[in-house]
Amino acid sequence: MNTDITTATLAAFSDAWNRHDLPSLMSFMHADCVFETAAGPNPFGVRHQGLEAVAKAFESAWINVPDAQWRNGNHWVAGDRGVSEWTFTGTASDGSAIESNGVDLFTFRDGKILVKNVFRKTVTR
Repeated sequence: MNTDITTATLAAFSDAWNRHDLPSLMSFMHADCVFETAAGPNPFGVRHQGLEAVAKAFESAWINVPDAQWRNGNHWVAGDRGVSEWTFTGTASDGSAIESNGVDLFTFRDGKILVKNVFRKTVTR
């Protein structure tokens, strides 16, 4: 059971996303971290493993959506699992506004985030 991660930890992680602060984000991640994306060719999206791969994948969020923000955060922790609920906003490359709800499902180990598994609503118009 993990007792080091709290809702305040997840709020701080979310704040780092909104600052586009990659070093801070990676300080929350376990050395054996895994990031599973919201979309990709597999049922789990795309799986990135290890600090270098996860950092590159995290950074791509700001490259693809330079004004990306995760707003309205709500966070829960239960033992070695956690959830962050948010609304993603930004501007797509074609200039259109993005707004969609999503969640991160977390698994913790040794006081760090081992797995970040993201789910986001797809908005169709």
